[in-house]
Amino acid sequence: MATKKSMWVFIGILVISVWILGSGIQATAETMNYKFYTWVIKSESASISDMEGHVVSFIMRGGFYVFENGEVATTNQVATTDHIKGAGPFISYGTLNFADGSTIIIKNQGTMAGVSTASPSLVALTSEIIKGTGRFKGIKGTQKHGDKPKVFPLEKGEVFPKAYHEGTITYTLHTK
Repeated sequence: MATKKSMWVFIGILVISVWILGSGIQATAETMNYKFYTWVIKSESASISDMEGHVVSFIMRGGFYVFENGEVATTNQVATTDHIKGAGPFISYGTLNFADGSTIIIKNQGTMAGVSTASPSLVALTSEIIKGTGRFKGIKGTQKHGDKPKVFPLEKGEVFPKAYHEGTITYTLHTK
């Protein structure tokens, strides 16, 4: 009889523990569809003499996101590239700055293919949300860019083109 009572006490404690621990953190999946406009603020490039067309670059881009709910966020991006004739890897970090002071920081890694920086094409890209502040504190998720970004022709004095694309940010917020 004592064993049966002990088992019920154990099950009761287990149920209460799962309920308390499970209700402490809740995640709700959200998506934000956007249109994104970007331009180069600053760029520095250096040729590497190991082969023809090998260039390493540091690029700072400005831009803004327009979300389908009407909200707008400005962005600053910092990127590095290691390209041979316009093809090769890149990594960038972008901070989305919202009007209420909240931010989302996104890390992008990928590979470009092309014969010049004026018309690169994206071969691979992964985008991960690495941090958020304000209403985005505790954010985790990804960013998916549309398949066909529009790259504008280079204007006089530009090293990298302006661009426009659409995409979706998918995220969860972990709150207590």
